[in-house]
Amino acid sequence: MTIFRGLSAFSITPTDTAGRVDTVALAGLLQRIQAAGADSVGLLGSTGGYAFLSRDERRRAVDAAMKSVGGRIPLIVGVGALRTDEAEVLARDAKSAGADGLLLAPMSYTPLTEEEVFQHMAAVATAGGLPLCIYNNPGTTRFVFGEGLIARLARLPDIVAVKMPLPADGDFCAELARLRVLTPKDFSIGYSGDWGAAQSLLSGGDAWYSVSAGLLPAEALALTRAAMAGDRADTEHRDGSFQPLWVLFREFGSFRVMYAIADLLGLCRVTPPRPILPLGPDDMPRVKAALESLGLRI
Repeated sequence: MTIFRGLSAFSITPTDTAGRVDTVALAGLLQRIQAAGADSVGLLGSTGGYAFLSRDERRRAVDAAMKSVGGRIPLIVGVGALRTDEAEVLARDAKSAGADGLLLAPMSYTPLTEEEVFQHMAAVATAGGLPLCIYNNPGTTRFVFGEGLIARLARLPDIVAVKMPLPADGDFCAELARLRVLTPKDFSIGYSGDWGAAQSLLSGGDAWYSVSAGLLPAEALALTRAAMAGDRADTEHRDGSFQPLWVLFREFGSFRVMYAIADLLGLCRVTPPRPILPLGPDDMPRVKAALESLGLRI
């Protein structure tokens, strides 16, 4: 699917302390992504704090996104929930609001079996009736999609893509080769984990599901275009400029760092949902330095 190609920019979802979405601030963030020329918007992913929001607030976020950028850039909406029936409702909400695609992670308090995840994903894909991307995110869900399960899901009509974590051995080429054999020809295989984006794209990955692009879309897009064009020298140069930010992402988690970036850039002044705590004042100079490494003046 073309909506699961290139740079997908995942925005934070600004909220107040009661968890109510600031739709004006959200619209501003999404309009920056669209204006920069990203290939899609990722709404209500992990960076978007979907797990912290009620159904009503998630619907408000999707409605605000459609009003601000709908029809001008594809909108991929995360619909993960603990219960299958809740995820089905969220998928229907996203479709009725006008979303272009869905992203689904198998959230659970109780460890899930592969068959439970298969049936969960199949039910939500059918309910949503939109192209769906498997969200393989063991860092938050503690569930790892085996290649056999991905292959099985890829045979379902509405499941057309997978968002992979970075391979443990760093061998993107080998992993992509195995998955290409197991999945349909037009099945999209992309990666998250921003510090591995350059190598994943140079190795032939179809998409970069990017945290940093949610607030730094122009810089992330330049890296994406260089890598997808096979320009290794330009890609490595641009990736080098991102290195101070990648260090912060690995140390603090990208979720916390993105809120700090939004503050420093003056895009919105909100804090992460509790119990997540914002970065302390002693850490902010490092975030500022990382932005300056990208040529931004703070």
